Amino acid sequence: MRRIAVLGATGALLAGTIAAAPVATAGDLTPGGAAQGVSAEARGVGVAAARAAKAGVHWTDCPTAWGLKSPVQCGYVTVPIDYAHPDGPSIRLAVDRVRSTGTPAQRQGSLVYNPGGPGGSGMKFPTRVTTKNPLWTKIAQAYDFVGFDPRGVGRSAPISCEDPREFAKAPKADPVPADAADKLAQRKLAKEYADGCAQRSGALLRYMTTPNTARDMDVIRAALGDRKLNYLGVSYGTYLGAVYATLFPTHVRRLLVDSVVNPDPKDIWYQNNLSQDVAFEGRWKDFENWVARYDSVYHLGGTRAKVQQQWLRLRVTAKRQPIGGVVGPAELISFFQNAPYYDQYWPIIADAWGKYVAGDARPLVKAAGPDYTNAAAAENSNAVYTAVECNDAHWPTSWRRWDRDNTALNAKYPFMTWSNAWMNLPCATWTQPQHTPVDVRSHQGLPSVLIVQSTRDAATPYSGGVELHRRLAGSEMITERGAGSHGVTGLVNPCINDRVTAYFVDGRLDGHDVTCGPHAGPVPNAK
Repeated sequence: MRRIAVLGATGALLAGTIAAAPVATAGDLTPGGAAQGVSAEARGVGVAAARAAKAGVHWTDCPTAWGLKSPVQCGYVTVPIDYAHPDGPSIRLAVDRVRSTGTPAQRQGSLVYNPGGPGGSGMKFPTRVTTKNPLWTKIAQAYDFVGFDPRGVGRSAPISCEDPREFAKAPKADPVPADAADKLAQRKLAKEYADGCAQRSGALLRYMTTPNTARDMDVIRAALGDRKLNYLGVSYGTYLGAVYATLFPTHVRRLLVDSVVNPDPKDIWYQNNLSQDVAFEGRWKDFENWVARYDSVYHLGGTRAKVQQQWLRLRVTAKRQPIGGVVGPAELISFFQNAPYYDQYWPIIADAWGKYVAGDARPLVKAAGPDYTNAAAAENSNAVYTAVECNDAHWPTSWRRWDRDNTALNAKYPFMTWSNAWMNLPCATWTQPQHTPVDVRSHQGLPSVLIVQSTRDAATPYSGGVELHRRLAGSEMITERGAGSHGVTGLVNPCINDRVTAYFVDGRLDGHDVTCGPHAGPVPNAK
């Protein structure tokens, strides 16, 4: 076990050490390797970080429209659009924080958070302190909780690919194609979306990549006055953290990744999305088994097979005549996919479903229908997801391959396969340069990383955590056996919670991998 010394509380004392350019690592070397030195982007990060360390963050009360009340504070950090040209055009990244609740002696710096996506905002992270979430009390004594909107997200130079009202409009076409004509229509929509990204997102679009967001985090670290980064990443945030650890191994202090994206370059991102389809099917069956167990409550069938029949009947009904005029098969998938993601949603989804079958469609329409009030944020998040995944890696351009792979998967794993395919198909006709993914590896100076993963996670299958563990020497892995909710560290499971706290507060690890039992499963809501 490797320990890192506790940082001082005064950021100004650290500024002189931050300005140095990042170390040359495998991720930021030029193609010729060490003999040719570090890349232009690596030098650019050094320039941007030195400027940020000098400028700091001008913290103020958050704008009212942001919905973040005192003691949460907000500010901006300036970063270059293109790190190869740090003196070129720049954007401002929105950041927020709540100060540590402990004494000055207890404070260990900032804890930076990313919730996933790509396209998720981390700005709600400080509310874990202000709402006095008991899982984070001891960690909050040691750290300022810092959230940020990644480049292109929210209040950080947001990008767009489609008019938000058009994006939210419902009902949409059934994602499961009945014939070649349906597939052709979806292909046309995907190309239009890719073209819309190019038309609406401006110069920032080609620089929307995971490595650039990792570089942004290093600039944020410097602006916060921290010599090294403390980081918590969930879902896509695990890949962002893994890329950061590869590019900046000596800038990491403590890094925890929860619900892990498989970082193997050959899996980023096409294969990862195919793997999701298999895992979603397994977790969907877990949900159906739970619903069947509570048939006395929901009356949807006493076996998984009967619950599945209800699901297929619901899809057929919604396709024939959208429920409430707005909920067709596409909207049903968007709502019901929350079940494989989070078992906390099981009672909510089953309740709306059961009431629909009993004759009351209102809860289902309210839950699954279009949400125009949040259309802009939802469209922006989807645009960032598309831009980052399409830019990060080379995607297949042959429709024949997409059709072959997804047709075969759909035969065995129909719950999410075609819906997932259409979401990612814009990458097949993407107009921006596509890159070779970072070869995530541990390099000299990287401390022990803590990996947390459940065995039945649908969005980030268990094999991804195992692969990252293999790639990061000295890492330790906590497995939550028999569970599948996405985002393990936010759930009550003392076997995991206590270890997360020990890692962040004391730098303490077990010295070996640990397997924990599942968190408490959901029960039907009280009537």
